[in-house]
Amino acid sequence: MIEINNRTRSKIDLKLVRMVTDKFLRQNGLGNRELSIAFVGDIVMRRLNGEYRKKDKVTDVLAFPGEGNDLGEIIIDYAQIKRQAKKFSPNPKSELVFILVHALLHLLGYDDVTAGGRAEMIALGEKFIKKLRV
Repeated sequence: MIEINNRTRSKIDLKLVRMVTDKFLRQNGLGNRELSIAFVGDIVMRRLNGEYRKKDKVTDVLAFPGEGNDLGEIIIDYAQIKRQAKKFSPNPKSELVFILVHALLHLLGYDDVTAGGRAEMIALGEKFIKKLRV
């Protein structure tokens, strides 16, 4: 089951989020796993990033692995996604999909602490996104 909560005033394409997540989970044999996705604003994200990563700044996404049937939780700052899209993507929708897939890869155990790990995650994410055709 995928639970999605929009805690912002932004209009977010939650059907797109659900579709991408569902396809990712099915492709990776995780269709029966539980996952929570929350969209928050800058204030909440900065507080969470400080609390869990000891970084006093806004970030685009946080991913917290779960246990058992619970794959985990993804928290996305949609305002940050919109800002980043101006630099990295053709539009906020594309940036949202990229960041969502990136977070899902984190929940599978991938890490981007090293340059090699980051390159691997980007390649895997882009390969999956090309199959989506969104």
